[in-house]
Amino acid sequence: METNKTAALGHLRVLDLSRVLAGPWCSQNLADLGADVIKIERPGSGDDTRAWGPPYAKDAEGRDTREAAYYLAANRNKRSVTVDIATAEGQAIVRELAMQSDVVLENYKVGQLARYGLDYESLKAIKPDLVYCSVTGFGQDGPYAHRAGYDFLIQGMGGLMSVTGERDDLPGGGPQKAGVALCDLMTGMYATVAILAALTHRDRTGEGQYIDMALLDVQVAMLANMGSNYLNSGKAPQRWGNAHQNIVPYQTFACADGHIIVTAGNDGQYRKFVEAGGRADLAADPRFATNPLRVQHRDVLVPLLAEMALTKTRDEWIAQLEAAGVPCGPINDLDDVFRNEQVLARGMVVDVPHPTAGSTALVRSPMQLSATPAEVRSAPPTLGQHTDEVLGGLLGRSADDVAALRARGVL
Repeated sequence: METNKTAALGHLRVLDLSRVLAGPWCSQNLADLGADVIKIERPGSGDDTRAWGPPYAKDAEGRDTREAAYYLAANRNKRSVTVDIATAEGQAIVRELAMQSDVVLENYKVGQLARYGLDYESLKAIKPDLVYCSVTGFGQDGPYAHRAGYDFLIQGMGGLMSVTGERDDLPGGGPQKAGVALCDLMTGMYATVAILAALTHRDRTGEGQYIDMALLDVQVAMLANMGSNYLNSGKAPQRWGNAHQNIVPYQTFACADGHIIVTAGNDGQYRKFVEAGGRADLAADPRFATNPLRVQHRDVLVPLLAEMALTKTRDEWIAQLEAAGVPCGPINDLDDVFRNEQVLARGMVVDVPHPTAGSTALVRSPMQLSATPAEVRSAPPTLGQHTDEVLGGLLGRSADDVAALRARGVL
């Protein structure tokens, strides 16, 4: 499989020793932009997520293939090579591949790859300009460094769940994790940026470097304004459910036949909202004249707005508020999302060829580059699909040599 050398990152090769989500999300970003990503998988089983189904991709007759939808979501545009890195021969292969790569990405436990001579210091000795990125739960140092860190745990430990969920004084109140593995995904995004920055540094100086990415660090960083609110007030933010701590009204409202989201970010938008609902008096009320006053009197104002919202249907509200320039929208399930006219117009879903399913629907990268657009190829459906291709074409191994390695269980 030839990579597109004219793509934005078509000149780069990434040796991907990561699995599950945070690391693969990073390497998928790089692959979308044209990097040749060689995904090293364990012989016989591969990336854990290959088995994380159902659901699985369907073949032309609607039967399950062996490719879990989870795996397909994070591994497009990559080449799959099976290598047992616990063997001396497997370690030698990975070192050879690292010599031919610009980036090594891994998410093993702290210190584990050093036992195999595949840690940064070992590979730096043979390739000084290598960019090497480690993704772990807690980083390479500190008292938690050797702990396993999973997204759910990190959302809890890193404060996200403390500000996610309904208020304690309302029905259903309590901490709640995000519906997607948000910390894993954000770690993948931060790792992508860090790798590109390190490559820019390498191109200017010839110097490689080590990147230490930790899920907990990322989770603390992505607290964003919530973290800043705490650091500048000394008061831990509470959960606000679908409301906003600093803006009113900025929340969901039940209407006559469903729910709407209203995000009135300034006083003019608030005034237009209540005028559309026939309650101009709520704009004139001095208690609600400015956003700080609305925040102060939230518990008085919000029930009045909730009563007003019930007077119209969802579509009536959206039509009126859009016409008035008030940001608003529905709460869509995924059926709604993938039928949405804007999502369709933007081409966010693409059908790509698949050897057993015929084709699979994938979400494309949201990175829209005018000169070097992102590519979309299916995740390698067959474990080790590109082993012969990579070892023969990149490392110059003969077919007999590859067959012998496979017979010894190295591949």
